[in-house]
Amino acid sequence: MRSSFAFRGLFAAIVLTGGMLSHNAFAAEKGNPEARRIVSVGGTATEILYALGAQDRIVAVDSTSLYPPEASSKPDVGYMRALSAEGILGQQPDLLLIEEGSGPPPVLDILKASEVAMVTIPTPPKAEAIPQKIRDVGAAVGLSDKAEVLASETEAGLKRLAEDVAKLGAEKKRVLFVLSVSNGRIMAGGADTEAGAIIEMAGGINAAPTINGYKPLSDEAVIAAKPDVILSMSRGDHQLKPEEVFALPSMQTTPAAANKALVSMDGLLLLGFGPRTPEAARTLAAKLYPGAIN
Repeated sequence: MRSSFAFRGLFAAIVLTGGMLSHNAFAAEKGNPEARRIVSVGGTATEILYALGAQDRIVAVDSTSLYPPEASSKPDVGYMRALSAEGILGQQPDLLLIEEGSGPPPVLDILKASEVAMVTIPTPPKAEAIPQKIRDVGAAVGLSDKAEVLASETEAGLKRLAEDVAKLGAEKKRVLFVLSVSNGRIMAGGADTEAGAIIEMAGGINAAPTINGYKPLSDEAVIAAKPDVILSMSRGDHQLKPEEVFALPSMQTTPAAANKALVSMDGLLLLGFGPRTPEAARTLAAKLYPGAIN
């Protein structure tokens, strides 16, 4: 149940933030290097804390904190856009680590007014911002040295991928990210989104560059997009099925439908933009260009 609800929360957070995020808005916030009771809100923030070896200092997480799997054993404060101040403060935290895009705003106002240290982690949908996100988390919990190592490793992984993608001889694939299908209408990922960014990292072309954020596409826009591949998030019982997406009238004339080309990947891996993003982008590239990327 938690996984299904968490993914619904992740979808809502993606759509409502639209991928347009600021990096400098929270520069004045200070963490608590000695924190022993951390509430982590945001799957990527939690993932970074685990990667830094700070998991024993986490007392609660939100419902999008699905990686590593053991994070799900922590008390759950709800999904990141429907937080409860009472539920969070009831954990008696000494640090609130919250990804930008969480809410609702009145709850954040209460949390900021409390005496608990709070740091909001900016999450711009850009590859070059990932190392700084890692450093921000590390600084908030007094693990800057470990964070620098992890950030450097992530930077190196992204650089190696970029070099390999640059050597691709094949014509670039047009990839349409489908967040959901409702009443025959596709919700797609456009410019300034994590989906668009990772498609480009993997050597593809975002087939919906004329929209900003995650928005519905008209049938005409889908036809005009001419996607070679459909990309979606795998999400348990709610997996997007080829027969569902390719049966849509707008899809039937696309190259993707002709080849039944649908790629599904774990949502947090694909769109989390954290330490595993080099792995995620490389995996996607290998699916787009079999045999050309390892």
